[in-house]
Amino acid sequence: MYFRFHKEISISAIIAILLIVFFYFIYVPFFVIFLIILFFILYFFRDPIRTVPLGDDILVSAADGIITNISEIKIGKKNYTKISTFLSVFDVHIQRLPTKGKVEKIEYFEGKFLNATLDKSSEENERLTITLKNSKGSIYVTQIAGLIARRIMCYIKENENVEQGEQYGIIKFGSRVDISFPENYLTAVSIGQRCIGGETIMA
Repeated sequence: MYFRFHKEISISAIIAILLIVFFYFIYVPFFVIFLIILFFILYFFRDPIRTVPLGDDILVSAADGIITNISEIKIGKKNYTKISTFLSVFDVHIQRLPTKGKVEKIEYFEGKFLNATLDKSSEENERLTITLKNSKGSIYVTQIAGLIARRIMCYIKENENVEQGEQYGIIKFGSRVDISFPENYLTAVSIGQRCIGGETIMA
C-alpha cells in the first residue's frame, strides 16, 4: 500500500516544513502547531486510487461529499436535473469528470463566498462551469467556492476530449460541486447520501 498526493500540495507542504524547522529551534509551541498543520495538509491533498465504472449511460460523481440538493432547473429551453455535493474540509477535494466526451465550454464567474450548503451559492458564489458533450447530450459540471475555499483549479481545456472519471481540478478547502444533466438520465442518488468521486453512480 502507498499514498498519493495531489500536485497542488507542493507549495503548502514546503512552507509548512520550513516553518516547522524554523520554530523547532525558536519556539516549541509554534513548532507543534505547524507540525499539526503539515499533517492536515497531507490529509487534505491525499489522492486515493479510485475504480471508475464506465459507460455512456451513467454519470459518476464528480466529487467526494454529501448530497445536499437535488432539483429541477432549466438551461435554455431544456429541463435538467441538478445534483449538488457539499465537500467539507475533511473530504478529498479532487474533482473527476462524470462522463467521457468533449469539453465544449469552460466558464469562470466571479462571485461571493457564501456557505456552499446554500442553494443560492450555485448562482452567487465564485464558480467555474464545464460543459461536456457526450452521446446523450450536454452535461454541466460546476466547481463552487465556499466560505473557506478561495481557489478553484481546473486543468482541462476547451475542445479537449476527456475520459470518464478523469481528474480535472481541485477546490482548496471546503466547497461544492454541481452536476446538471438532461431528462434522459434517471437520478440514482438521494439527498443526504455520501458520494465517492469517480465511483458513485449519480444517474
